[in-house]
Amino acid sequence: MATWLSPCALSLLLLQLSLQLSPLHATDSLTANQQLSGDQKLISQNGNFALGFFQPAAETSSGKWYIAIWYNKIPEQTIVWVANREKPVFDTLLSRLTVSDDGNLVLLLNHSKSPLWSTNIKNNTAASSTVVVLLGNGNLVVRHEANTSAVLWQSFDDFTDTWLPGNKLSRNKKTGIIKRMISWKDRGDPAQGMFSIQLDPNGSPQHILQWNRSVVYWTTGNWTDNGFSGVPEMSPLNPYPSSRFMFQFVDNDEEAYFTYNIKDDALIFTRTIIDVSGLFQTLSTCSENDASPCSCLKGFSENHPNNWKLDDRTAGCRRNIPLQCGNNGSVKVKQDRFYAINSVKLPDDAHNIDATSVQDCELMCLKNCSCTAYSHSGTCLVWYNHLMNLQDNIDGSSDSIFIRVAASELPNSGNNKLLFIGIIIGGIFAVSSGLAILYFLHRRTTTIDGLNHGDESLIRFKYSDLQRLTRSFSEQLGAGSFGSVFKGAESDGTTVAVKKLEGFQQGDKQFRAEVSTIGNIHHMNLIRLLGFCSEGVKRLLVYEYMPNGSLDKHLFGSSCTTLSWKIRYQIAVGIAKGLAYLHEECRDCIIHCDIKPQNILLDASFVPKLADFGLAKLFGRDFSRVLTSMRGTVGYLAPEWISGEAITTKADVFSYGMMLFEIISGRRNLEHKDTSMATFFPVLVARKLHEGEVQSLLSKELVNGVNERELERACKVACWCVHGNESSRPTMGEVVKILEGVIDVEMPPVPRYLEVLSEGSENVKFFS
Repeated sequence: MATWLSPCALSLLLLQLSLQLSPLHATDSLTANQQLSGDQKLISQNGNFALGFFQPAAETSSGKWYIAIWYNKIPEQTIVWVANREKPVFDTLLSRLTVSDDGNLVLLLNHSKSPLWSTNIKNNTAASSTVVVLLGNGNLVVRHEANTSAVLWQSFDDFTDTWLPGNKLSRNKKTGIIKRMISWKDRGDPAQGMFSIQLDPNGSPQHILQWNRSVVYWTTGNWTDNGFSGVPEMSPLNPYPSSRFMFQFVDNDEEAYFTYNIKDDALIFTRTIIDVSGLFQTLSTCSENDASPCSCLKGFSENHPNNWKLDDRTAGCRRNIPLQCGNNGSVKVKQDRFYAINSVKLPDDAHNIDATSVQDCELMCLKNCSCTAYSHSGTCLVWYNHLMNLQDNIDGSSDSIFIRVAASELPNSGNNKLLFIGIIIGGIFAVSSGLAILYFLHRRTTTIDGLNHGDESLIRFKYSDLQRLTRSFSEQLGAGSFGSVFKGAESDGTTVAVKKLEGFQQGDKQFRAEVSTIGNIHHMNLIRLLGFCSEGVKRLLVYEYMPNGSLDKHLFGSSCTTLSWKIRYQIAVGIAKGLAYLHEECRDCIIHCDIKPQNILLDASFVPKLADFGLAKLFGRDFSRVLTSMRGTVGYLAPEWISGEAITTKADVFSYGMMLFEIISGRRNLEHKDTSMATFFPVLVARKLHEGEVQSLLSKELVNGVNERELERACKVACWCVHGNESSRPTMGEVVKILEGVIDVEMPPVPRYLEVLSEGSENVKFFS
């Protein structure tokens, strides 16, 4: 029997169907027949977290999209969880997140019924009543709509690289399942990276950090009731964590886990991450409204500025000038002063003292060497030692605080008469000394064309100055990438090395910008750039002079000095530190692109310094073009470089490994003993490692003085560095830790890539 509907009833039915099948609107939950796609998102009820499609900032041109959870109230999108981290989608409008018929949360492409990603819940007996909810703590849960406690799946059990307060990093003693955090592959790819943290699978009450899921490079130490023995920052004596975090370690018959929560509402946007470089850290965002939420007060500077650039502000700030405490009444030392900050929320941990006026309150603070600030609004409040959680204009606050600093930090508002006398005396001095100053400046500019203030301490030389310094480039020290190097000497005896760049086509403005970047990089294992010349097509760089020349002369040349094992190991560690600085600590990651013994210079104490660093970046960042113009470095090039793939810092790691083999042996990696036979040293090292005979690799001059542990470490590091798969190579920061004995490394495989090459080594020239 057919059923007929009136137009009104039909309209209501269509409306009902359209509501049931419509995409998601602003809500914290997702039910059956609802979907999320495009720019739609879930928002937790407290508004702190959002879930939707996101694209890593470093990969906006790749078209890759992921389902993720992020902080909803922070201007810079900060990701705390990623669903399909290994399987991105490329069209968010044709992709949808929805609840499937079996009660799973799934990510589908187009009209496919096979999910790209799924929560993989088994035997959901009430699939039709499944609801997905984004909670206010950042946890995404799948549960039954009628029973909120029946959690079928939660993102807190599916760690990525972030650990939010309230979550548990655990080991299930019944099932053996261990929850671990795994870093991103790189800053533009949330796929699983090389670093992870988990509870010790051997049962010790500690967490271990691993590289490649196998090599332990750091441990927290065992839990000792109130903290981990290897993490002194967690001590109850440390005021910051003890007052702001609650730590708990539970170890029972069912499971062992560690969790933390926050006491301070101001730290609601707190997370713990394992970074792509293996750094494990807890970060707190100070404000939900400001893209640059934290800053140091006047008179203070950042502790560890490089960490601040990475949004790690946990080290806080330090005073620029120490307080002049203890000099009460001294006429020789100016008394500390205060400056006011108005309309603030006062810091925590204030102490109430007996002072009836603002003046008395200030005096009481000055008398106490530990007092750092005071406030008075009917009551005198003072703060000792650290100031924590000082916030601007919270909820229209009208409180003021007075910050204590050394007198020299504030402008002198003293006697105008004294100021006038000072001006008169200064004027007389200026007139009497003016001619001498002008004469000095005139003499100075005849040799050096003034300081380029935009490049900080870099000196801008005239070409004629460098001609004079080098005696018309008469004494050549060597030939490096893109030019020759000449010795120069000032009249005061200062010696420099002047490099003439050849075939260099960059414009003056770009050249100076690149030079400024390199000139601001300072490290004891990087050659110091002192100045430059840019006149027409003439481009020259002026470096500090290294009296012991380049490493290759001591390893392969006619130098009468045989480097001891101690010096060789010192050189290996120093080079690794220099590269780690370029890769991991500079504002911009710099890939050296030409690591070889010729580019390692040695000072009077045989401390190594990388030369020619950054020249690939300086030459326009076109790595394929740089490759074709490099000479004599084929034996150090990574396989991905030769095949034309994109280059990362791991290309430098490969080159370092090839060079480390040569530092160990004192010979080139490939030495022809006769016309029919060649020995490829890297493959020989790997084989001898597995045979336990690494000492046989050394020359007679080194055997007696070698440290066997250092030799084994160096051989292992070299083999890992030249691994054919770049993701299996360590970072240079890890290399430093291994060589210094901070972390251990497992036995490396024999590098198959190099074995294949060595089989035809008579046709491949590995020497430079």
